[in-house]
Amino acid sequence: MHAIRAAVAAVLLAGVAHAQTVPAGDFHQHVFSAADIALLGPSSGLVTLDADQLVALLDAAGIRKAVLLSVAYMIGSPARTVDDEYLQVRLENDWTAAQAARHPGRLIAFCSFNPLKDYALAELERCANKPGLGHGIKLHIGNSDVQLDDPAHVARLRQVFAAANAHGMAIVVHLRANIGKRRPYGAAQARIFLDQVMPAAPDVPVQVAHFAGSGPGYDDPAAQAAMGVLAAAVENHDPHAYNLWFDVASIVDRDIAPDTAALLVKYIRQVGVGRVLYGTDSAQGANLRPREAWAAFRKLPLSPAEFAHIAANVPPYFPDP
Repeated sequence: MHAIRAAVAAVLLAGVAHAQTVPAGDFHQHVFSAADIALLGPSSGLVTLDADQLVALLDAAGIRKAVLLSVAYMIGSPARTVDDEYLQVRLENDWTAAQAARHPGRLIAFCSFNPLKDYALAELERCANKPGLGHGIKLHIGNSDVQLDDPAHVARLRQVFAAANAHGMAIVVHLRANIGKRRPYGAAQARIFLDQVMPAAPDVPVQVAHFAGSGPGYDDPAAQAAMGVLAAAVENHDPHAYNLWFDVASIVDRDIAPDTAALLVKYIRQVGVGRVLYGTDSAQGANLRPREAWAAFRKLPLSPAEFAHIAANVPPYFPDP
């Protein structure tokens, strides 16, 4: 009888701990300036979102830290033409850094740009030497229309990765290729990224956003195939996967299908809970806000210990308090 009571008590305590667990940080977030909203236009449905508003959302979720990933890459999208493009990219990166500086110790900023632009390396160099922007870079393969089947694009990515590595800057990469243009994406492109791009940055964390997808949701067979390659590489101790981290931003929604949830759990366990970072993504539009997003994530069939480990993870690029 004593053994039964002890077992029941352990289960109850685990359930309480699970319910109380909150992430140490939100390692995939965005803020939006008035210039961003003007660039995107009224059809986007987005509104300005500054650091103070975001911190209020983080507080509501009990989350202390966050990484603000600059959206300057949008300015260099080949889908639009912007006057004084590089100036606007610099201004956006600087605005994001200034937002993070409003909450020192809680927020840091990552610099961003289209890696194919002729100013890409210059902007990386500038960010590396500017206070508040030297932590890392955010690259958006889809928005920048980088194609991993194009050797010239791969060579350019290698240059950018190598430059980030030389400056000790972490890399967050939205690996999912452009969906609107139906660019090839899946296992083959993940293998190119792993074998040809990753070796250029052997010394810094490389965070694959959205588990190689895009979100919201993870009903994307191409992304699942790409993530399958990366997860297997980590599981098999591929040296090119040594510095890979993965964030779960916006890929788990309230209505995730059981088979998709099971696949995500499989990938999480393949890469190991120690490499999985919590993230929400933009607290705009259809995306869940931090508190609701964490509640949705907790519905995955993971153990309380696994949730607690993921919640406690802090990437090496985030400075100690």
